[in-house]
This record gives sequence, structure tokens and C-alpha cells, in this order.
Amino acid sequence: MRRLLEYQAERIEMVLASHKVPSHVYRGTVTPRFVRFELVPIVGTKVSRIKGLGEEIALSLGIPSCRVSRQNGKINVEIPRETPHTVKLLALCRRLAEIPPCTAVLGLDDEGTPLLLRLPSADVAHVLLAGRTGSGKTELARTMIASLAMYNRLGEVQLVLIDPKGRGFATFADLPHLLYPMVEDVEGASEVLKRLVAEMERRDREKATQPQVVVFIDELADLMMVGGKEMEHLLTRLLQRGRGAGIHIVACVQKPTVAIIGSLVKSNFPVRIVGSVASPEDAKVASGLAGTGAERLLGRGDFLVIAQGQVMRLQAACVSGQEIRELTVRLREGGRQSRRWVEEATGTDGRAMPLKRLAARLKLVK
Repeated sequence: MRRLLEYQAERIEMVLASHKVPSHVYRGTVTPRFVRFELVPIVGTKVSRIKGLGEEIALSLGIPSCRVSRQNGKINVEIPRETPHTVKLLALCRRLAEIPPCTAVLGLDDEGTPLLLRLPSADVAHVLLAGRTGSGKTELARTMIASLAMYNRLGEVQLVLIDPKGRGFATFADLPHLLYPMVEDVEGASEVLKRLVAEMERRDREKATQPQVVVFIDELADLMMVGGKEMEHLLTRLLQRGRGAGIHIVACVQKPTVAIIGSLVKSNFPVRIVGSVASPEDAKVASGLAGTGAERLLGRGDFLVIAQGQVMRLQAACVSGQEIRELTVRLREGGRQSRRWVEEATGTDGRAMPLKRLAARLKLVK
């Protein structure tokens, strides 16, 4: 492995030097899906020149593509691994000592640290998951649903699942945390959203926020096109005022076009999680930023997390259908049995490593 990394670093330096952009690779990080090389260019080098050499670097390394980005004061060159690793949700949870209330587990960031998303935070509130077919957005949504159900009791978090295709969230149909039966049609979605708007108004009057309600929507664009102005109006109200009432929306969209979701994106999606998309234009609409390079992501759980103008690379965790079914059965049994199963499945027995210590882990993540 070390010889391969040294060879790749030398090839990157050689390509840049041949185009009169001499740079030095001073560090590399191995993640489950890609290797990131950090460059130190000479003073006065334009970042755009290095970004423009991405295809030449990929050609030299014999790989389909690479992603070049700037992060604070460094330039990163990210290339896919020949043998990528999968991040399993239950295995990842064994590394966590405790999970704050209403917090979803996402996966591993590019430093190998577990990445969590606390929905009630003022900087989060609502989340947009974007990516084309094969990017892993629905799988990530399932991971978020499973982690919320595992670590929150019924009186703490209730879930609403809207799945027009009837396939993305089908394995959660019997989950006891569901506030309503899973919705599979536009008419049902409209009725549920009307009830949530009424609940939001009631909570506003009574200054109530509990229990937290998390609404997961698969295929947002399809819902918007069929539901029309009424659907847009309901979603916009929830996005603008839902957080204060303890109502949060996590929406998945395949093709993030301005014509379909432009008004909703402008409403309030403080956090964007963007997988592989078809073009730089789609990447800009989905992330709200230009030049993120989301069109060069690897798919199958490779995401960028955009929050407060900061961009983080994420390898999403996954959970199998069998694990979801077993989780659902155990949670429906309730009481100590369900809590015991979560502890056994995740290994959360008090010996897990606290979050603050995870930042010091080795760069090689397996």
C-alpha cells in the first residue's frame, strides 16, 4: 500500500511539474472509498490551473477521473481506491459512546471520524439529499431513519415517511416510530403535510416542540411536479417555520433543477448532502456553491456535506434490509428487549470511544 501511495504522489508531482505548476505532495489520507493527497504549490500558483489539470492527472494514474478541490489553505487531489470498503451502520455505532437526542448517524468524514447530524440544531433544521441514480441518497436516508429509531424513544422522535415509489422506505412500514402509516401517493402526502402544518401552528401557539417530528421525503421532484402549487405551498411553510415547532424535513431529489425545486431550496435547506450528479450545473443548484466537484464523486455513498459554507467529504454508512427488519421487530416488542438488542447490535456497553477522541484516530480507515 505504501509503495502504491508513493508512486501515485510522484506521478501527481510529475504531471504538475510538466505543466509548469510545481507542487509538493506533503500528506495522504486513505479513506474507505478514495485516497486524498494534499498539495503545497509554489507561491502565486492559481488554483484554477491545478483544477484544470484533473484530467491529465487521471490519465497519468490510469484512473477514470479524479477530484481536485481547495479546502482552506490546501489543495486536495482525490483519487478512487482500487478496492473500496463499505461502512456498516451497526459497526460504526460500536465506535460511539452516546448519541445526542434527535441525531442521525451519517457515516465517516474524510478524516475517518464518525459524522453525526443533530437535527434540532439552529444550523441544521432541514436537509436536502441530492444525487442521481446510484449515488446512494435513498440508502443514506434509510441509514438516518434507522439511527433515529435506534437511539430515540417513541416519545422523543416520531417519523413521517413519504415514498411515492413505494420502494425506498418500504422496509420501515411497520416501524413503531411512524406518526402516520407510510405514504405512497401524492394525495396522501398532501393530506399528511396539511396535518403537519396544522400541528406546527398549534405548537407555535402553545410554545411546544416535543416530540420532535422528522419527515423523510423520497423523490421530492416527482412530488412537486404532481402535487403542483399546493404541495409547494405546504412544503415551503414547513421549511420556513417548522424548526421552531420541532418539525424537520429530510428530502431526497434525483435531479436538482431550479425549475422544480428552486423555490424550496431558497426557502430553507441549511444543510445539503450532495452525491454524484450529472453536471457542474446540477452540483451548483444542489449544493448552493460553485466548484464543489460533486459531478466527479464516485457514487454509492460518496457525498459532500455542505453546511454554513463549509464542504466536507462523507462516505455514507449503510444498513441492510435484514438488519432493518430485525430492528423493526425488536422495537415493536418494546421495553428492555429492544434496548438490549440495540446495545448488543452496536456494542454500546459503556466501553465505546467518546466522540472527542475519534479525531485522533489513524488516517487509514478500514
